[in-house]
Amino acid sequence: MYDNYRRRLVRPWYAARFHKVLAECRADLDEQHFQHLCELAELRKELDQVRANYEALCNAVLEREKAEANLELLKRDRERRERIVEGERFWLH
Repeated sequence: MYDNYRRRLVRPWYAARFHKVLAECRADLDEQHFQHLCELAELRKELDQVRANYEALCNAVLEREKAEANLELLKRDRERRERIVEGERFWLH
């Protein structure tokens, strides 16, 4: 009648079917988990590429700003030299 005063939730003739369905559900969840891990790995690779591209862009912008600053210094220096050659008074500070 009762096993150790516990009532069975599943009848013995349904137990095999119940365990089969439970195993199928677990297999489906394992497959979904594997697919999610694969997608996550692909997204991480893509994010790493985006970060590398962003870093390269930042470096290129920094180099361009340095080059523009150097060009501006060279232009000022040339202008000072031209004024000196022309005989103008020019303060060097």
